[in-house]
Amino acid sequence: MTELGAFLRARRELVTPQEAGLPVVGVRRVPGLRREEVALLAGISADYYLRLEKGRVRHPSVQVLEALARVLRLDDDSRTHLVGLGSPRPRRARARRREVVPPSTAALVAMLPLPAFVEGKFMDVLAANPLATALSPRIVPGANRLRDVLLDEGEQALIPYWEEGAAIMVAHLREAAGADTDEPRLVELVGELSVASPLFRRLWARHDVRHRGGAAVPFEHPSVGRLTLHREKLQISDTDGMMLVIYHPEPGTADADKLALLGSAVAQAVPQVGAVAGGLGGGRAQAERSVAVGPQE
Repeated sequence: MTELGAFLRARRELVTPQEAGLPVVGVRRVPGLRREEVALLAGISADYYLRLEKGRVRHPSVQVLEALARVLRLDDDSRTHLVGLGSPRPRRARARRREVVPPSTAALVAMLPLPAFVEGKFMDVLAANPLATALSPRIVPGANRLRDVLLDEGEQALIPYWEEGAAIMVAHLREAAGADTDEPRLVELVGELSVASPLFRRLWARHDVRHRGGAAVPFEHPSVGRLTLHREKLQISDTDGMMLVIYHPEPGTADADKLALLGSAVAQAVPQVGAVAGGLGGGRAQAERSVAVGPQE
C-alpha cells in the first residue's frame, strides 16, 4: 500500500456514516465508512477508489483528491497533505541528511533574551540557548522533542496535557514528512517510537496532519511554578524544514515575571548570557559561546 492509500484508509475509518449523511442499516463490521460509500459520495467508481487505496493509481487528478477531501471531512492542512501525496515526484536515493545550523542562526539563538532553539525537520534539537535548557533540561542538542514528550517522565511532568501535545506533534511530523516517508531519519524515529510508545502507534495510524506553527504552551516548572508562554516556530530560510523556536510571555504578566526570574538564574550561572541579553555589544563571538550546537550529521 502506498502512503496515499494508507492515508485514505485511515481517514475514512474516522468518518462515521452519520457524519457523512448516510443512513445506518444493519450491523456494520468496519469502523467509519466503507470504500464503496466513499466512492459514491465522491462521485467516482468503487473500483477506481479501491485501486487508489491499494496503490494501483498513484497520481489521481486534483479534482478527485478534492472530492475525497470533502467526503473525508479534511481540514485545510490535511487537504493540502492529501493533494501532495497524489502529486508525482521524482524518486531519489535516500541517505541520512546532514542538518547543519547556519552560523548566523546559531548566533541569533545565543543573542535572544528568550528561550530559543533550532528544531530539525523531524524535531531533533540542533542548537539551544541556556534559557531554553533552563525551561526544559531536555532542550539540548541531540535530543528529540517528540521522543521526550512521549517517553520522558520529566518532560511529561513539565507539560500539562502532554498527551494532547503529543497528538499535535505527531500530526506535525506527518506534515513534515509528506510523501517522503522513506527518509532514513524519519524511518529511524518512527521505528523507535512505534516500539516504545503505544500512544505513538495509535496517533501515527490516524494519519492526522497539522502545520507547524505558534501556540500557547503551559508549563509546570519546578523552579518558578505554572507559567504559559507563546511558542513561535519560524521557518529558517535555505534549509530543509529547520525551524527557529522561540518562547515568549505576554508582557506585563506574572508569566513574564517568572520567565525573568528564570533568566536571572541563568545569567548568574552563565554570565555571558546576561551580557548578550542586554544588547549586542558582546559581539558575534561572545554570542556563539552562549549557545549549544549539536554535532552536525
